[in-house]
Amino acid sequence: MYNLPLSQELVRNEVKNFGIKDLSKATIREIVGIVNNLSNITGIKYMRMEMGVPGLNPPEIGVNAEIDALKKGVVSKYPMVDGVKELKQEASRFIKLFMGIDVSPESCIATVGSMQGAYATFMMCSNLDPKRDTALFIDPGFPVQKQQFKVLGYKFDSFDVYNYRGEALREKLESILIKGNINSIIYSNPNNPSWICLTDEELQIIGELANKYDVIVIEDLAYFGMDFRRDLYHPGQPPYQVSVANYTENYVLLISGSKAFTYAGQRIGIVAISDKIYHRSYPNLLTRFGSDKFGYTFVQRLIYALSSGVSHSAQYGLAAMLKAANDGKFNFIEEVKEYGERARIMKKLFTDAGFYIVYDKDLEEDLADGFYFTIAFPGMDGNQIIEELLRYGISAISLGNTGSEKSEGLRACVSQIKLDMMPELEKRLKLWKENHK
Repeated sequence: MYNLPLSQELVRNEVKNFGIKDLSKATIREIVGIVNNLSNITGIKYMRMEMGVPGLNPPEIGVNAEIDALKKGVVSKYPMVDGVKELKQEASRFIKLFMGIDVSPESCIATVGSMQGAYATFMMCSNLDPKRDTALFIDPGFPVQKQQFKVLGYKFDSFDVYNYRGEALREKLESILIKGNINSIIYSNPNNPSWICLTDEELQIIGELANKYDVIVIEDLAYFGMDFRRDLYHPGQPPYQVSVANYTENYVLLISGSKAFTYAGQRIGIVAISDKIYHRSYPNLLTRFGSDKFGYTFVQRLIYALSSGVSHSAQYGLAAMLKAANDGKFNFIEEVKEYGERARIMKKLFTDAGFYIVYDKDLEEDLADGFYFTIAFPGMDGNQIIEELLRYGISAISLGNTGSEKSEGLRACVSQIKLDMMPELEKRLKLWKENHK
């Protein structure tokens, strides 16, 4: 019924129906809703780059372990709030074997995905000291984490790291930390949305300043091991996933089952708290939550209140995948390398059509190909690009929503664009190029 490009009027009417005046400020879920409606109206299958939905099949190791657990009747029992023993043990082993970091099983907590892990950690860190009432995001970052802060009613500050790579990061961070109001530093590595990867030297800077100013670093490892420029699958041998945990004990690691293990639908992750922080006493926690120890409060006051634990069977699924990876029988990184191949192809299709890559370098090194990349088009702002791409059956979100200063750019996710869809994406981008000479 409809040919591409769709009429501007059709797209604008659908945007208007959502009450959105500027698409560069629309949330991920709002873009999802607009695309769903346009697809239903026109019959056109969109090239969907707006949402990071894993696009690979889940590993059979996890699925079979979960089925076995279901057959054994675990669904009739409440799980322990902090996680089943097998998962905690394998999570501790995994962190040792793939990061070179010692974290006891006790300090590895099962959460309902990294989303819940982040939410509970943000709540904890914002209540450690009344004088430290602000968190600091090293942006760009996952937009929903800032939404969590807004829901909690807690303060946060941020800066775009683009102009502060390398040693320049030290001066920028210290200029903020010296004020004395920061309780935590938050970033993802590899980064959502830019896919920049903080170097070991940059993580050392963050760790040293965390020690100096006694702040907690919240390291989001949602894309664990997915810097495909390096082969990070060598259990117990370097190279390891780089981490701030090598340079400070003031850390909380968020490890997700969603992307690296393609287990997003089961909503399971691990929060790994350094043993020092887990057992550390904070008097203000006693006032606020009735107990003063960080780890005990996290588990027995926050996780218990938020969900009373994680889906019982899903824990056995993740535990089995971690064990197989730890034992050298499951190369989970090799399983997800297709994302890098998709990104390589898609970047070329977009640049051939006249787009440019916004975040293109890690210092002097070319950016890795991975789960996300960033694009912009000369002479157009974020709102204009999103609206225009919708006319060509392509969707993405604005970098402006991620804390990036590059508000003219978009985040593109490769996960829903399979390799057999590349010819259709190429066809649409060639049409774009013809109409935007």
